Amino acid sequence: MKTRDKILLSSLELFNERGERNITTNHIAAHLAISPGNLYYHFRNKSDIIYEIFQAYEKLVDYYLEIPENRPMTLDDLAFYLESVFDGLWSYRFFHRDLEYLLDSDLRLRRDYREFTNRCLAAIDRIFGKLAEAGIVQAQPDDLRSAMSLNVWLVITNWMAFLKTAHASEEPSGLSLGELKQGIYQVLTLEVPYVTPEYRDRVLALREKYRPTLPETGVIDG
Repeated sequence: MKTRDKILLSSLELFNERGERNITTNHIAAHLAISPGNLYYHFRNKSDIIYEIFQAYEKLVDYYLEIPENRPMTLDDLAFYLESVFDGLWSYRFFHRDLEYLLDSDLRLRRDYREFTNRCLAAIDRIFGKLAEAGIVQAQPDDLRSAMSLNVWLVITNWMAFLKTAHASEEPSGLSLGELKQGIYQVLTLEVPYVTPEYRDRVLALREKYRPTLPETGVIDG
């Protein structure tokens, strides 16, 4: 593996484990047993490392949200989208954990994240449209479908922030992939009112797989 790729992978690992603000380029170089000068040969600063990591993340999500055009969408497709998006969120969890700070720190990142968000919203909107064509959810007016898409995106991107507050006594790194994927329960809860009768029981069964088990919140029992 090339040194540049090692720097990106090690940076992602350290950012996820310890938080981006707790890691310097010196930490990254020491972790790789290379000199800081060698690191700076490949990247001018930490912001450039973060920016390139984000580019890999957005490409991954863009790939996950590709819509099948040659066949009807299935409930398995919906499960795949949700699992994949939350897997990506986990793999790059430092980013959404410190999103506001990171966007304020880099104008390139802020611009690209805005475009990324718009692409994701458009993809979610298309997914709802394809689910309606397949008879899984009821067809909705454009404005309602757009609002549903935005609500789904808000749950996905803010679920980690909720977990941080629900687990206030724990370090963010103590959260598990399983806990993160419990956000799928919340996404499906948003969609249940629009599911057609033929698919309702199957969607409820799928949702139940991700029922949150957060202690002492008293807010997730539905």
